[in-house]
Amino acid sequence: MFTCKNCQKDRTEEKKFEKEGYPILDCMQCGHRFADVPYNPAHVEAVYGDDYFEGGEAGYSDYLSEGDMLIKRGKYYSKVLEKYTSPARILDVGAAAGFLLKGFTESGWQGTGIEPNPKMVQYGRKQLNLDMYSTPLEDFESTELFNLISIIQVLPHLYDLNKGLEKLASLTAPEGYWLIETWNKDSKMARFFGKNWHEYSPPSVLHWFSPDSIRFFGAQHGMEVIATGRPSKKIGAGHAKSLINYKLKDKPLLKSIFSISRVIPDQWEIPYPAEDLFWVLLRKK
Repeated sequence: MFTCKNCQKDRTEEKKFEKEGYPILDCMQCGHRFADVPYNPAHVEAVYGDDYFEGGEAGYSDYLSEGDMLIKRGKYYSKVLEKYTSPARILDVGAAAGFLLKGFTESGWQGTGIEPNPKMVQYGRKQLNLDMYSTPLEDFESTELFNLISIIQVLPHLYDLNKGLEKLASLTAPEGYWLIETWNKDSKMARFFGKNWHEYSPPSVLHWFSPDSIRFFGAQHGMEVIATGRPSKKIGAGHAKSLINYKLKDKPLLKSIFSISRVIPDQWEIPYPAEDLFWVLLRKK
């Protein structure tokens, strides 16, 4: 028996395929696609430990080396938001070392970041002088309401999606915003690669969305979509090479074809060319 990670309904699933030993399911009630990962109270600590940020494979080979690129990304989104709202209080969820949040604060926002990895939080506090707390979203407590909550490449990783969305709603000020960036499970790229699409990576990635499903989940929690778009994204060459090696570990022929990437310096910033990434801005009704 399976239980939907969103609507909590039992026996409503359709098994699509299996990845890394985990069933990937579609809920027949709400349409959500999720990985059936057994309950483990230590999941966040186990998956997002230091190895995730510096051990390669499904995580990062050297997350801190991408700092400048991520700060520019925060500034990019600050520019996008100018059309809809003015800088105010922001909560950055899954802030890691705080680079994205630093880009927002350098653009006029007053920010707080939450991140479950203590080492990353310590870096953000000491090196970037940011207000940061070591906690998963689901456990974060605050009496403050935020005008903007940024959820950049984080929603698919939430261990308890329903609780996480409820927490986001409770932390959002009246007429406040959610800025979500995530991967599109209905994109041409995802459909072309099927179960070999790069974002099917449980147990790190647990949920898969589309613009329509974000609209649906937002409405469930009093949020309405007011803008969508495709971001201009770059990734570090070191990170890209690490992911390629991990994804092709069981495909020696393809791995040999991509071996040419070794000559690319790790510090290079590589434009991400595909159309399977999108952002959504939602406002609290």
